[in-house]
Amino acid sequence: MKSEVGTSLCRKQSLIEDARKEKEISELSASDPVAVTSEHPEDGGSTLNLIFTFRNSSASPLASSLKILEKHGAIIYHIETRPAGWFNKQEELDCFVKCFIHNSSICSLLSSLKKTAGDVKVAKDLTPPSFPRKVQDLDMCQHLNLRFEPNFDKDHPGFGDQEYKKRRAYFAELAFKYKDGNVIPRIEYTAEEVATWRQVYRSLSSLYPSYACKQYLDTFHQLEKYCGYSENSIPQLQDVSNFLKERTGFKLRPAAGLLSARDFLACLAFCVFPSTQYLRHPSSAMHSPEPDCCHELLGHIPMLADKDFAQFSQDIGLASLGASDEDIEKLSTLYWFTIEFGLCKQHGSIKAYGAGLLSSYGELLYALSNKPELKPFDPEVTAIQPYQDNSFQPVYFVSESFEDSKVKLRQYVVKMKKPFYLHYDPFTCSIEILDSFQKVRTALCQIKDELRSLCAALDKIC
Repeated sequence: MKSEVGTSLCRKQSLIEDARKEKEISELSASDPVAVTSEHPEDGGSTLNLIFTFRNSSASPLASSLKILEKHGAIIYHIETRPAGWFNKQEELDCFVKCFIHNSSICSLLSSLKKTAGDVKVAKDLTPPSFPRKVQDLDMCQHLNLRFEPNFDKDHPGFGDQEYKKRRAYFAELAFKYKDGNVIPRIEYTAEEVATWRQVYRSLSSLYPSYACKQYLDTFHQLEKYCGYSENSIPQLQDVSNFLKERTGFKLRPAAGLLSARDFLACLAFCVFPSTQYLRHPSSAMHSPEPDCCHELLGHIPMLADKDFAQFSQDIGLASLGASDEDIEKLSTLYWFTIEFGLCKQHGSIKAYGAGLLSSYGELLYALSNKPELKPFDPEVTAIQPYQDNSFQPVYFVSESFEDSKVKLRQYVVKMKKPFYLHYDPFTCSIEILDSFQKVRTALCQIKDELRSLCAALDKIC
């Protein structure tokens, strides 16, 4: 069963787990007076202020602790020690370390440090998380989760394939060099990569007429007509991005791999979908432990061409900006059970619209059988639904329509506790914090102008 699970299972497993790890970091020591992190998105990491205790002996754990910091790539800015207590016969010392570390290594660093030192503390950050304000800021939102990549995961089918690793490094370099506004590099795919795509394409496209929703089918046919979708050619991201831009305003940008939960959701806020360009390893064509372009192009892209679905996707992204770690986890779960594994009602039947289903032969058949439990989509319930990370989902959520889901999501988002309200300006592709009367008035005037135009059009029709 596990071998039939589509690519997105591991991808969104990562999305939810990353969100949980962010929350765990901030909750390690909420009472500690030391400020936690000062994020540096341009460097892909954070500045940590840590305090831990060790015994000052001839075999001091301090040296071991410093080795741990070095092993995890931490750059130490400042370090000092002091006695842990006035009458401490154990000669225990408190150590304060200020260091810079990549975000993807924070959790493993803290876990390793606890094995050597005692009372490891990181204070809760009481300031709202920083977030991108304009679409160009997404160039800095490239924090990756490396757990499922062939260089780090021994269970990855490409772990021992040096040629495959080199090919993946090539794609990663293209993604990291990409800047907003650039033309997405065109890829000359190898015969082996096209063969992998062909196998996946044939298997899945045979199921779509019976299992995919109408919006997906309509767009899929257009993609075959205008964007080179066929079993013998892998579509180019720039062509697909142009196609989406004309229909819903969404565009693509190349991704090096698994993005962190915050970075991935932030991209959606700006109507940007991060897409990989590499193919899964040929030895495992029907299953990948990470996202690849089979999952993106066959699972996500057709639905992003539907306006209601695109707006629903952007609403989840907008809700994530400046959200608490707890809310990021809930939004990631909502994403998992809708955009990845969502079902909907159409003409008296249940159809699939989730990318995780539409890119997984086995789970698509399973989800629309009589085996799993189906529940009506309710954000309050969906956001806390446990998910399966090693098998098919026992529960799926069914939307009445994308419009209905959009309304319910917005009602849910309004209840989220944030110290500010945000407004997305589609003309400048930027986010503005509505923290003054004048800013609210300006945004309201824009909406009124649009309403006047629509009312005038309606009068002319009638």
